[in-house]
Amino acid sequence: MIHDTMELSEDRSHKLGAIVVGANRVSEYYPLLQNKKIGVVANQTSVVTDTVFPHMEQYGVKAEDIIVDSFHLVDFLVSLKIDIQAVFAPEHGFRGTADAGEVVKDGVDTKTGLPIISLYGKNKKPSPQQLQGIEVMVFDIQDVGARFYTYISTLHYVMEACAEAGIPLIILDRPNPNGHYIDGPILEPEHSSFVGMHPVPVVHGMTIGEYAQMINGQGWLTNGVKCEITVIKMENYTHETAYSLPIKPSPNLPNDVATNLYPSLCFFEGTIVSAGRGTDHQFQVFGAPSLPKEFFPYTFTPQSNEGAKYPKFKGESCNGLDLRETPKMNRMNLEWLIEAYVGYGKKSDFFNAFFTKLAGTERLQWQIENGYAYYEIRKEWIRPLAAYDEMRQKYLLYE
Repeated sequence: MIHDTMELSEDRSHKLGAIVVGANRVSEYYPLLQNKKIGVVANQTSVVTDTVFPHMEQYGVKAEDIIVDSFHLVDFLVSLKIDIQAVFAPEHGFRGTADAGEVVKDGVDTKTGLPIISLYGKNKKPSPQQLQGIEVMVFDIQDVGARFYTYISTLHYVMEACAEAGIPLIILDRPNPNGHYIDGPILEPEHSSFVGMHPVPVVHGMTIGEYAQMINGQGWLTNGVKCEITVIKMENYTHETAYSLPIKPSPNLPNDVATNLYPSLCFFEGTIVSAGRGTDHQFQVFGAPSLPKEFFPYTFTPQSNEGAKYPKFKGESCNGLDLRETPKMNRMNLEWLIEAYVGYGKKSDFFNAFFTKLAGTERLQWQIENGYAYYEIRKEWIRPLAAYDEMRQKYLLYE
């Protein structure tokens, strides 16, 4: 388990079969950063999970020089005297506390004094001015494997900016907790947005490193430019490997259950129904005041909290379902969405404009509004998913 990994050195982790994430394989990327001016794309998940790294002596780094009271990648690189020019922060910010969709401002990291440049504020793509003086970029962010989770959109724009500026990108790979399956409708190009930029299914089944290779290989960057990437692969990882996230990837994914349910429950963000924001069970419950209590017996009342300052139905009692005991899912579940639609009284205002962006197609809403059963909807996904999986296989780095 990941908690065991935090007590192990890189060598011992390998012997015992624990996953060694890219950030922990310091001897693989440290030589690429020496004597270079570095930019780092990072957030609160960008951590090294050990402080005793073998073979570092050959780089003139002694064990006592390594920070022992902080595991953050940026702090660690600073302790190795890597010349970091700037930290680039995605949605939710560098320390990961901003609301979903909340504008993140530029600033200065109080711990290191490094400038923090927001990629979820005035611009989502690093500008040439922001990249000035940077010779190598490092990308290390934990993804959760859903198309509408915006870290892969940030990856796209970072790759594009680096390609245009001739800056190589080093990706420190991490597990995909939903990497054991692919599912959902394929995004149609006319519905591309920051919550879905590429023609992939909702659950894409790739690590960040694999996804970057696909972006390059499929020519998805503007004008078909290619980014020079180096993926620092993990050890002891396969797509079937269970992985428990040691740090919340965003404020409203507090645990493994929420992460596993997220691809299914995020669709409620495009409806009148709450997905539990403003509670301690985000993306593990859903409900609305108008859902009939006889069919939706679980009640909750959203309040302001970290990551949800203004939650849907703040202060109102919602009727819904508690999904916290749901077994680990190997496919998306649309039945909850369909049940909520059927149970909701005013059908005309159930969906909002955001739903089509999440779905990547107008057809899913049309199917639900026209009484399609879940199995009928899934049937239309079979061939597109098979074609996607054939394409995806070319870019996989792990079994």
